[in-house]
Amino acid sequence: MSRRSEPVPFAFLAEADSFRSNVAPPPPERPSAGQMAGRWLLGLTIIAALVGSLVIGMPALSLNHTSATQQSQASQGR
Repeated sequence: MSRRSEPVPFAFLAEADSFRSNVAPPPPERPSAGQMAGRWLLGLTIIAALVGSLVIGMPALSLNHTSATQQSQASQGR
């Protein structure tokens, strides 16, 4: 079998890394006031949902010491 003189079959891909274009991409579009307000509203809604779930969930996570002491006193009285 004969060897090719070109070491890489697609040599133009290796050259593409060094290619520089003189065409600048267009500047990014600025969001409108409505879009900004929507983003802020969505962010505040997510934060309020997290805080609300934490406030509602805290009583379920806390230990209820009063019922445990009442049960132990009732069992000692027997």
